[in-house]
Amino acid sequence: MRFEQLDLNLLVALDILLEEQNITRSAERLHLSQSATSGILSRLRAFFEDDLLVQIGKKMQPTPFALELQGPIAGVLATVRGSIIGRKANNPEQSERHFKIIASDYIIQVLLRHVLADIAKSAPSVTFEFLSPFAHEVNVLAKGGADIMMAPESVMLDTYKHVPLVSDELVCIADINNKLVDKELTMEEFSSLGHISVGFARASHLSIEQWLVQTMETNRRVEVITNDFSTMIHTLLNTDRIAILPRHFAQMHIQREGIKIIKLPFETPKLKENMMWHPTLENDPMHTWLRANILKHAERYI
Repeated sequence: MRFEQLDLNLLVALDILLEEQNITRSAERLHLSQSATSGILSRLRAFFEDDLLVQIGKKMQPTPFALELQGPIAGVLATVRGSIIGRKANNPEQSERHFKIIASDYIIQVLLRHVLADIAKSAPSVTFEFLSPFAHEVNVLAKGGADIMMAPESVMLDTYKHVPLVSDELVCIADINNKLVDKELTMEEFSSLGHISVGFARASHLSIEQWLVQTMETNRRVEVITNDFSTMIHTLLNTDRIAILPRHFAQMHIQREGIKIIKLPFETPKLKENMMWHPTLENDPMHTWLRANILKHAERYI
């Protein structure tokens, strides 16, 4: 279909090309050959009279004009998916909707496993794909790359729809055979022992580093950084290191993994996780149905 001499199908391709910035990966998502995808890029360049993506070394980088287009195009496609196509499929039992959710392994194991079990019975053809919060920024929602993001309250955007999901206590864990710590820690032990954290660089996903410095006037000696809580537990085993993570998650693994919970020498802030989605999906029937299912199970954790 053409609109003002533009083939609207090309907008879908351009959205993917700008997100991937790679012909091969874009071709895979478009279910096209690399040559066909390159041909689409040539047509887009001709229409917009701009290179859009420029090969620099081994990477393709968007032009300034392409970056200006990216937000509006993603917004238009999100509106079509949520407000138009979404209304076509409003029967969960027969729906083949595929949901992409950004969530940590903590949220998946503590909360979403219950949601998935329920939906497997009531809507067996609905499928899910989980994306790591460490590999995706908040703006992926605007690009239509995800339907829901579950993340700490601190990263929620005022311009997006979001609701409380989980409130959890932070606890300290250690290997069950760790002889350096017993049932509770002193401040001296907390500061001297090696820690395992979750996050990028020196920043913890628990957002506790800054709080420790500002409130407790102490730093953790972070020796290992992992990209999920499950890995955190496994890298802690058979060492003298300790880690801070949500209590619900620790209690799930305490018997099976051979860890123990230790009382911290101070009260920590609560870990509060919210669920956020793009405003264009607010009235999408299937999206509304999924959110209701998630919130029903989240009641026990709020």
